[in-house]
Amino acid sequence: MTTKKASLRQSSSKTNGTSAERKAIGVDDEIKASNLRRLNRIEGQIRGIQRMVEQDRYCADVLVQISSAQEALRAVARALMRNHLTHCATHAIRTGSEEERSAMYDELLNIIYKNAR
Repeated sequence: MTTKKASLRQSSSKTNGTSAERKAIGVDDEIKASNLRRLNRIEGQIRGIQRMVEQDRYCADVLVQISSAQEALRAVARALMRNHLTHCATHAIRTGSEEERSAMYDELLNIIYKNAR
C-alpha cells in the first residue's frame, strides 16, 4: 500500500514543467485491446477525412464523417472513464489520504465537465 500511495502522490508532481508519467492502477486486458482496436479504426477514419478534404468532397459528407469519428472517440472515452472509476478512483477513495481523496474528486469533476461539452 505504501508504494501505491507514494505513487499516487508522485503522479501529481511536476517534472521539467510537465506532468510526471502516471500509470493506471488496473487495466483489464480485454478492455485495453478493445480500445486499441477502436483507436486504430478511428485513425483510419481520420485519414479518410483528410483525403475527403484534400479531394474537396461535399462539406456535409465530411461533417458526417467527423461526427462519426467524434462518437467513436466518445466510446473510447466512456470505456476509459469506466476503467478509471473502477480501478484508479476507487483505489484513491478507499485507501487514499483525505488529500488524495479530495484530489480524486476534483479530478473526476474536471473529467466529467470536459467530457460533457
